[in-house]
Amino acid sequence: MTDRLDIVFAALADPTRRAILAMLLEDDMAVTDVADPFDISLAAISKHLVILTRAGLISQEKRGRVKWCKLEPDALRDASIWMQAFGQFEAVNLDAFEKFLETELRDDA
Repeated sequence: MTDRLDIVFAALADPTRRAILAMLLEDDMAVTDVADPFDISLAAISKHLVILTRAGLISQEKRGRVKWCKLEPDALRDASIWMQAFGQFEAVNLDAFEKFLETELRDDA
């Protein structure tokens, strides 16, 4: 499982790949449509898609002349289970923490 997690987290480490996954949350997309919002070449997008496919995060299929990308959310299951182990810690309320710091710093001045 560790090797699989490494591949998934490595794929998720890149902001372009995360943006692609977010786009695919909406619906399947043609590769050219995936590439459209990015200011990089189609070849560069294709490399990102290969990494996402190898990680199992997306699948690609040819429909006629067009290659389509589809999100594979089950690929995130192991990563999600691994991250839930850290759920024992309470989430930090950043607004409350900021107010606390402001009060503390004001009192110290």
